[in-house]
Amino acid sequence: MSVFEVFSIIGTIAFAMSGAFVAMEEDYDILGIMVLGLVTAFGGGVIRNVLIGVPVTTLWSQGTLIMLALISIAIAFILPMPWIGHWKKTEMFFDAIGLSAFAIQGALYATNMNHPISAVIVAGVLTGIGGGIIRDLLAGRKPMVLRDEIYAVWAIMAGLLIGLGMTNSTTSQLILFTVVVMLRMLSVHYKWKLPRRSLRPSEEVILEAGANNHQTKSL
Repeated sequence: MSVFEVFSIIGTIAFAMSGAFVAMEEDYDILGIMVLGLVTAFGGGVIRNVLIGVPVTTLWSQGTLIMLALISIAIAFILPMPWIGHWKKTEMFFDAIGLSAFAIQGALYATNMNHPISAVIVAGVLTGIGGGIIRDLLAGRKPMVLRDEIYAVWAIMAGLLIGLGMTNSTTSQLILFTVVVMLRMLSVHYKWKLPRRSLRPSEEVILEAGANNHQTKSL
């Protein structure tokens, strides 16, 4: 088992449980919880495969990861509330591992198929954040990764460096993986945000920002 397979396993578990917890926060039943957990873990990869020409049916060759995701969702469903609270404290770290591993994995898929750098970047971004976007849309939320935190930027950076051929060795890819994880954690700790401009009255923006902060704390 390669290092990136280990990272992908960790990312799959983190993303699947993240989707399950969001579904429980929205009062979904067990079927809805399973759906949100699975699309969070695999949705980005499916969209990537469609865009770069990989058969969608390759998803079914990941039987071990799918089973692992289902087990993770089942565990999330039965965890006592105090344990869920402990998981939430470390969730961002595992989420960062998943983002980094999946973004690098997606970009490498595209480079191995000799796609141009634009496709490599898109493949990396969609693999890293696509599942989270689908999760939020199915949960009736505005995708958090596109508005509240610097999240997709790190996937773009990973895709760009891989597309430019700057990480051709396993060592350089591991360094890139570590850098993306660190940058993601730093952006969470220091609350880095991209510039934004709203056309709505300032009072509405302030009220929504407060609501978003409350929602983020509850995740």
